[in-house]
Order: sequence, then structure tokens, then C-alpha cells
Amino acid sequence: MQAIKWNGQRLELLDQLQLPNQIEWVKCESVEDVAEAIEKMKVRGAPAIGATAAFGVSIGARAGQELQKSDFLSYIDGVCDRLARTRPTAVNLFWAIQRMRNLISQNTDLDVPELVDLIQREAQNIAYEDVEINKSIGRNGLPLIPHNARILTHCNTGSLATVDYGTALGVIRASHASGRQVSVYADETRPYLQGARLTAFELQQDQIPVTVITDSMAGHLMKEEQIDLVIVGADRITANGDTANKIGTYSLAVLAKHHGIPFYVAAPISTLDFALASGDQIEIEQRSPDEVAIIAGKRIVPEGVPALHPAFDVTPHDLITAIITEKGVILSPDTERMAILRKKG
Repeated sequence: MQAIKWNGQRLELLDQLQLPNQIEWVKCESVEDVAEAIEKMKVRGAPAIGATAAFGVSIGARAGQELQKSDFLSYIDGVCDRLARTRPTAVNLFWAIQRMRNLISQNTDLDVPELVDLIQREAQNIAYEDVEINKSIGRNGLPLIPHNARILTHCNTGSLATVDYGTALGVIRASHASGRQVSVYADETRPYLQGARLTAFELQQDQIPVTVITDSMAGHLMKEEQIDLVIVGADRITANGDTANKIGTYSLAVLAKHHGIPFYVAAPISTLDFALASGDQIEIEQRSPDEVAIIAGKRIVPEGVPALHPAFDVTPHDLITAIITEKGVILSPDTERMAILRKKG
């Protein structure tokens, strides 16, 4: 299942706000179309956002291909700036945009049509690489998953959150393919219900046993010894291993630590942000309170009662058993051990 389609001129995104009840594709033919799809969470998941932004730069390049080179370079810089303003927490967005900026700055000797072609190829490379990276994450995480494991996951980290295959769900898919007979508890993940709507949908399609639980049930299931491990994705990982992920992840890590349950994070190297020493420096996106107070067009919170909506929280590194990447697994992450990944990246 792929949520991103590119035909060389137009980007199509599977509208994740409509799943699982409707399958609708959003056609993005302009940079603004791409930016709005990211802002409104029609596409979400850090790797998917990064790839989408790269294709957004490609769309912008095609739109400006009649410009003189100096004007084109200035215009593309503005395109990158617009896409970078869409969401603040997921570092893959900025990683992909910076990769496109670097490509352009290193090839300013080319004429505009050549630059446009180069930009398009680079966006396609980012998408292709993401799939291979996710499969490597799955293989690297496989030794951590025992037979018959009952796995708890949070939010959505599969094909819908990446270009294909997935990060945390990629590890689960690899485990299922190996015959380990795993089963999954999917937190519903309020307020957008990515677990209930998206993770359950993906796993059902792959015939991997899945049960949806409310976010507040995790502690009870751990106490009853019904969960063997927790595996989640990440939107940004700092130099010491602190990890930003969907709101509610931190609570799971605390619960897992208390109950002696392994807590794993699966993410590509592109999610690592070594410019930040710790999670205290991560900007947490604050989304509209209406996304908490209103579900499917119906208000569930009394009028006049405020609601909060931080989209992410930060899990301290000392609550994380291991970080699984395409370059290997870091056990008990800290600044020293994370530096090993920096060298590999």
C-alpha cells in the first residue's frame, strides 16, 4: 500500500483524513496544494512528509522552469521556505528540503531545464530510498521481536506514514513475514485516531492480527501481562536519544519502564537531529483545540471549555530500550552511543 503517487508532473496523496471509510486521492498540482496537504494532515508521518515536501520542490521547479536562472534560484528558495513552514516538529521535512537546497546550490552551473530535471530525479531518489531504508529497519529490528510477541504500538508508522512498508510497522511486518506469529494492540491515538483508523486498517490489509484499544487501556494490559513489548516511530530524535513522537508516547514509555517491558523506537537516520543536544530543545507543534473538541463534525466538549492539543511529546532516552535504524540498533541510547549512528549516517 502506497499513500504517495508521482507521475512526473503531479503528486497524488491518499487522503488520510478519510480513511478507513473512504479512499480518496488528493491531487497536488501546485506548491500550495502540497503545503496545504501537509498542514491539514492529509499526508502525515515524518518520512512521508519529507518525501512529499521533496516532490513539492519538484512541482515548484517545473512551475518556474521558464524563469531566468537568477530568478529561478530565488523562486525555488521561496518554494522551500513555504514548505518548511508547514509543520515544525518532524525533522524529516527539514532534512528533505535541505537536501534539495544542497543539490541546487551544488549545481548552479546547470541551466534551468537541467536543474528542473535534477530536482525531479532527487525527489524520486528520496522516495525510492525511503522504501529500502524501511525494509532495512525491519530486518534490523527482527532479532528484538520474540515468537508470539504481543506488541503495543502508538499512532501510525506504516506505509501510510512513509513512502512504503513503514518504520515501527515495518519491524512488525518483517516479524510477521518471518513466521513469528506476532499480534498487535493498536492504541487509538487521540485526537486524530491514527491507530484506530490507519494502523488497524493497514494491519488488517496484511492479515496481521490487530486489536484496537483506547489510549488509557495500555497500563491495565501491561499490568495483566498481555503486552510483551512496545514499538513506536519518531518525528525527531536528538543527540542524546530523546525522542519526539505522537502525543501519548511518553506515557507509554513510563508505563513500560514500570512494568519491565522493552520500549523500542524505530526510525530512519534522517529523523536524527544532532543539532539538538536534548529533547528540551524540540519545538512541539501546537495544533487547533478544535481537533480535540470536535470529532467527525460533532462537538464533544461543551462550548466555552478550552482544550489543549500539543501534537507530540518527548520521551527521555533513559526510558528507551533501543533505537532501531537502517544503520543498526543502538541499545540504551545516550549521547555517546548516538554518536555511533552519527558516524554511520
